Amino acid sequence: MANNNNQKVVPGAGNALDKMKYEIASQVGVNLKQGYNGDISAKDAGKVGGNITKKLIQMAEQQLSGK
Repeated sequence: MANNNNQKVVPGAGNALDKMKYEIASQVGVNLKQGYNGDISAKDAGKVGGNITKKLIQMAEQQLSGK
């Protein structure tokens, strides 16, 4: 089982981030399941993580620009 010591800066953001993770995985064709996903390739995990980062940066830029 993974040891996740990451603390969320915004309480309650974990559910929204999980939802985003599964939505993005679906969009890029990666089959994530609840729980253990250690069987997916590094390439697929990178696709999901990279797209999450891209989306979060877009959201921050929109918020900073007032749009």
